[in-house]
Amino acid sequence: MFVKTFGSAVYGVEAKTITIEVNWTAQGKEYCIVGLADSAIKESMQRIESAIKSKRFEMPRTRIVINLAPADLRKTGTAFDLPIAIGILSASEQITLAEKFDHYIMMGELSLDGELRPIRGALPIAIQAKKEGFNGFILPAANAQEAAMVSGIKVYGMKNIREVVEFIQSEGSSAAPISINIQEAFSAAQQAFENDFAEVKGQENIKRALEIAASGGHNVILIGPPGAGKTMLAKRLASILPPLSMEEALESTKIHSVAGKLPEHATLITKRPFRSPHHSISNAGLVGGGANPQPGEISLSHNGVLFLDELPEFKRNVLEVMRQPMEERRVTISRARLAVDFPASFMLVASMNPCPCGFYNHPEKACNCPPGAVTKYLNRISGPLLDRIDLHVEVTPVAFSALASKEKIENSASIRDRVMAARALQAERYKGKKGIYANAQMGAKEMKDICQLNEAGQHLLKNAMEKLSLSARAYDRILKVARTVADLASSENILPEHIAEAIHYRSLDREGWGG
Repeated sequence: MFVKTFGSAVYGVEAKTITIEVNWTAQGKEYCIVGLADSAIKESMQRIESAIKSKRFEMPRTRIVINLAPADLRKTGTAFDLPIAIGILSASEQITLAEKFDHYIMMGELSLDGELRPIRGALPIAIQAKKEGFNGFILPAANAQEAAMVSGIKVYGMKNIREVVEFIQSEGSSAAPISINIQEAFSAAQQAFENDFAEVKGQENIKRALEIAASGGHNVILIGPPGAGKTMLAKRLASILPPLSMEEALESTKIHSVAGKLPEHATLITKRPFRSPHHSISNAGLVGGGANPQPGEISLSHNGVLFLDELPEFKRNVLEVMRQPMEERRVTISRARLAVDFPASFMLVASMNPCPCGFYNHPEKACNCPPGAVTKYLNRISGPLLDRIDLHVEVTPVAFSALASKEKIENSASIRDRVMAARALQAERYKGKKGIYANAQMGAKEMKDICQLNEAGQHLLKNAMEKLSLSARAYDRILKVARTVADLASSENILPEHIAEAIHYRSLDREGWGG
């Protein structure tokens, strides 16, 4: 008997529907899986046999041919266990697959005792199933809340294969679809943050720089001695970023779901991601890759912050592979048989010491580094990468008077209000422009129209370009930052004082750095 069930394969952050064709014949004694299945799928017959027997069904001892169509696409992972098992039970006439189940997606890994284990990519699978008009999605109970974020498709969470069989034989009457109040859960979770700027004493100039960075979506690097508060400040940046929109939350959740990084019992990424990989990370770990391409840290920080602590300690070749994704805000991983795109629209926040000993340009302590060590240390970071970082901010040690002060400190909520007001101006300005929602995303055409300078501003910028020998890319960065400073001041035009503040945030372009 010939039977079809439906599953789904995830490529990048998108899913494609896979038809599982099962043909059972009375002649022969072999199981055969075709359709470019990987080893995990080919091994599934052993798991499926044990699971079927444990729930008191019979595994046919005759020829079974299973085809995963389209046959020219490679399929990976263990989530095809469930649709294959249901196909075998139906083809061998142990259960009757009603016509309505031709419009259901089934996915789940089977344990040897028939229980359903969690899968990766439940959210993108549910989104694709809805697009293609499927009536429902049957999957492990552990993933049901995640898939239920997609409205317009019925989601059924099952604990084992016996529950799935009972659901099919009762024609869907034995279980109710999962339903959740998406907006209520989404709104409540966005208000609480573990870290707050109210805990940071002093460093008002650094807080101002991070406010500008958050307002325009700009990349920033913090340079200063050990203990000055670079990491502490960077970790609080996410608390002043605007809340995720529902569309952004779904995008981020899809990426974390595909990577298997969705927190336990979480249904949706409700806060902007903050990723802080160790400096020993590889190229593939940062930008993504592998035989079956998986998203890297730059994609996991999509719509959020990527924090690289002690930037010069990262391998130079690892940092260089970030350059193109920083510009294009996406990364393409190409393999012989496929190429997948991962979104990578993130804010880069980096920190570093000014020299190996950490005290170069320190106001009180002397630098102990030998001649040339500072230049060699800074040269670990390439000029093209530094050009792509909009704000270079020097962090100085906090004075004792500031540390001992009892004065009330502005909290993240107050700063966030100003950031959101500036972002609202930008949202109105870039309305209808695809892929642009903040000043950092402006292209050459938008800059020509939006970043107009008066004569005094042009003269000031010309002098800075000549004195600091700035590149054309640094010129663009200064204009973008100046536009953000003007937005924070609710100014329609970019004034000379806005240009001056933007130039001030190019510390590594000034004399006195690196000898």
